Amino acid sequence: MTLDPETFDQLLETVRRFVRERLIPLEQDVDANDRIPDEVINEMKDLGFFGLSIPAEYGGLGLTMSEEVRVGQELGYTAPAFRSAFGTNVGIGSQGILIDGTEAQKEKYLPKLASGEMVGSFALTEPDVGSDAASVKTSAKRDGDHYILNGTKRFITNAARAGVFTVMARTGTTEEKGRGVSAFLVEAGSPGLELGSPEKKMGQKGAHVCDVIFNDVAVHKDQIIGGVEGVGFKTAMKVLDRGRLHMSSISMGMAKRLIDEQVNYSVERKQFGQEIGEFQLIQAMIADSQTEYLAGKSMVEATAARYDAGEKVSTDASCCKLFCTEAVGRIADRAVQIHGGAGYISDYAVERFYRDVRLLRLYEGTSQIQQLVIARSLIREAKAG
Repeated sequence: MTLDPETFDQLLETVRRFVRERLIPLEQDVDANDRIPDEVINEMKDLGFFGLSIPAEYGGLGLTMSEEVRVGQELGYTAPAFRSAFGTNVGIGSQGILIDGTEAQKEKYLPKLASGEMVGSFALTEPDVGSDAASVKTSAKRDGDHYILNGTKRFITNAARAGVFTVMARTGTTEEKGRGVSAFLVEAGSPGLELGSPEKKMGQKGAHVCDVIFNDVAVHKDQIIGGVEGVGFKTAMKVLDRGRLHMSSISMGMAKRLIDEQVNYSVERKQFGQEIGEFQLIQAMIADSQTEYLAGKSMVEATAARYDAGEKVSTDASCCKLFCTEAVGRIADRAVQIHGGAGYISDYAVERFYRDVRLLRLYEGTSQIQQLVIARSLIREAKAG
């Protein structure tokens, strides 16, 4: 449901001010302490950030895709750890339930996810399963009215704070690949569910990941998303378009921040008796960054509008994710280069962002996976005539 223009503009302004006045001043502390203060989490709950994509009937804001990518650009202007705190609720932690869940599952979980009372976490990746998501090894064996889950999930975002996990587990044979995978809603605290130690990461400090281990975890059959076996992989694939567009918008928000940092430093810093921004090679880097930013922003907003119109956008969503995440990596590199030695010092935002943006090319499907999706889609269309 689209918000009226005045209400949406107010929301955008609220997000913009919160990011600039509340979150940006905390970036260094969050990076140093690897922790977002609890009071900030509570403020984000009060602002409705946890329910951006969840329909109003379940307590969320119910933003359209076009609205979500514009909000995403504002959220991307600060350290991505802040967005990660509620990102799983907005994306893969809620969308599987929303798209394929039973009404009982929606009523039970979506209001809590929208308010932030409960954090959702998505457990797909395994020690030997990353890009090859159809090869899930975590098993779910039927035992009366329950399934017994065994296996390990790796690099699971927000696992330590999660109240419910969407778990992809194999109910069929390995030969069935994706057709043998089912999606389970497993609540935190279930007997046999254990968490590994938090991983030490290159960047995005304050956003935590760890292993989630299942040792004979009994899950009632009613906890299969949609109540149907064997469609979990399809459910995971359905949430990808929205997730990839969301991450593309976050990337462009980060790109905008990095360009502002580039320009501001080029005006402040002087060498050879003049501002470094007067040197043409510095200007070239700024110009390239702005051009890539505008291209990415435009393609994300255009694809989001087509998504809202009900068009099939899977290939274009992959194009957005590929271009935007690769582009912001190049923009971050230029930002460090323009800052010179200062860009390698943690006192400057570009050093942190340089580390933070590197992850964007890995999750929600690596750049190489996006290339395969795009190329195979075009080849398939050509063969179909």
